[in-house]
Amino acid sequence: MMKMIDIPPVWLLLCLAIAWAQSTYYPVLSLDHPVTDFLGGVLIGAGLILIAMAVVEFRKWKTTIIPHEEANALLTSGIFAKSRNPIYLADALILTGFILRWDAVLCLPLVPIFVWWIERHFILDEERRLRSKFGVAFHRYTEKTRRWV
Repeated sequence: MMKMIDIPPVWLLLCLAIAWAQSTYYPVLSLDHPVTDFLGGVLIGAGLILIAMAVVEFRKWKTTIIPHEEANALLTSGIFAKSRNPIYLADALILTGFILRWDAVLCLPLVPIFVWWIERHFILDEERRLRSKFGVAFHRYTEKTRRWV
């Protein structure tokens, strides 16, 4: 049961809930401006597009999208040719976008904390499993494709 709860979308939702609560109940320090609203919308949209592009690759290669499960294929095409973790990158963009849209300025530090947590809690373990399963192919992939962008 814990593994089903311990997935990146849950952590993203937790951070979003904190940002929403801060903007609703503790509206201090405002960056509210049409430009930040627009930028927030762009970041949210870009994040959703990245997720869609990644899902297409997962389906194309018939492998799991669940972080704790073993991959059937090493994804290196499509959006995975630009980022080894496009969904996690998308999550960070979406979090940043909502923080800007909601004017939750005090929650901006949540973004690097979220990135750090995802990297330490999910990415490093996923990379260990991929390195073990795909060996040299994974090593080559890491040499030409960055972890985030």
